[in-house]
Amino acid sequence: PLEMSAKKPVPFLRQVVSVTKKVHRDPRFDDLSGEYKPEIFMKAYSFLDDIKKKEKEMIQKQLKKCRNMEQKEKLQQLLNRVTQQEQAQKKQQKLRERELSLKRQQRELAKQGKKPFFLKKSEKRKLELAEKYAELKRSGKLESFLSKKRKRNAIKDKRRLPSQNS
Repeated sequence: PLEMSAKKPVPFLRQVVSVTKKVHRDPRFDDLSGEYKPEIFMKAYSFLDDIKKKEKEMIQKQLKKCRNMEQKEKLQQLLNRVTQQEQAQKKQQKLRERELSLKRQQRELAKQGKKPFFLKKSEKRKLELAEKYAELKRSGKLESFLSKKRKRNAIKDKRRLPSQNS
């Protein structure tokens, strides 16, 4: 902009130079970046899984060598976080595979000339729960899981009941 004297009055219609504002794009929400497809993403970035495995092994080695308690605690937290991320990723992958298999079945039925039937969210949840129970039964942890669930429900029921004092 032009430098002007402070002593002179500013003209009513002065010349203003417009500056083009830089537009920032966020690829997560921009249509130009394309649509997010988890299958394609997982294929394209599968090399990250190998890197994460190496990092996890490195953290475990450091944890064994470490003598400092504070450092050991930090490493343990990091290891826990990495394993939780790994488990969440596996869970998502299973869910995606299940949905894909359901879609394939629907396509097969449509090819045979039958009307497609789509499960409701509640029905999907029931199927997931049944699968979870079957998995727990196979691993032999069903009884402990059910006992924990019973305890949790008992505590909730106690909270809901009116107090004995009043």
